[in-house]
Amino acid sequence: MVIDVHIFSKLKIAEIVPDKVLFNIDEWLDIIGNLYYQGFHGVIINERSIAPSFFDLRSKIAGEVLQKFSNYNIRLTIVGKFTDLSSNSLTDFIYESNKGRHINFVDSTSEALKTFSI
Repeated sequence: MVIDVHIFSKLKIAEIVPDKVLFNIDEWLDIIGNLYYQGFHGVIINERSIAPSFFDLRSKIAGEVLQKFSNYNIRLTIVGKFTDLSSNSLTDFIYESNKGRHINFVDSTSEALKTFSI
């Protein structure tokens, strides 16, 4: 896993560039734990680095992963194209997440960095 470090609004933000696609909860927990102990306040990750099962809300992977980010008080922004989703529940989930500050879904890394200034 490669981490690009950004300092934005005095926050230490990790942009994760995994060398593989993240498939299961254990992989996510390793990343969250490592980032927490390294003092990161937020994480940016591209949707291409996340297994499609994460975005299938019936799998409950997203719920578990996002709860862990919340428990560790690390903000998460996922970068990708979320405009043409076939799942109404995922569209609603993204819409509701973007109303808050802790979990966001955006189109670009520059937009992702802006979510940490709010």
